[in-house]
Amino acid sequence: MPYDQYQTVREVAERLQVAEATVRHWIKVGQLRAIDIGKGWRIAHADLAHFLRRHETAPRREGAGPNGHGSEETG
Repeated sequence: MPYDQYQTVREVAERLQVAEATVRHWIKVGQLRAIDIGKGWRIAHADLAHFLRRHETAPRREGAGPNGHGSEETG
């Protein structure tokens, strides 16, 4: 990991369109791994990718429409 790229809390918040406080909360409760380097938290790209994978939902079924059912809406 020494050659990994790092992002600030602000950069992660902007990328995910959430508040910086939300990112700091994820770090505080241990959901998102980060490194405190004295000037603030830094999040490795690999750690952010891991966090996002853990929070994925199940993949959409083939042929499923936007409501998760078949491509035709049922009444």
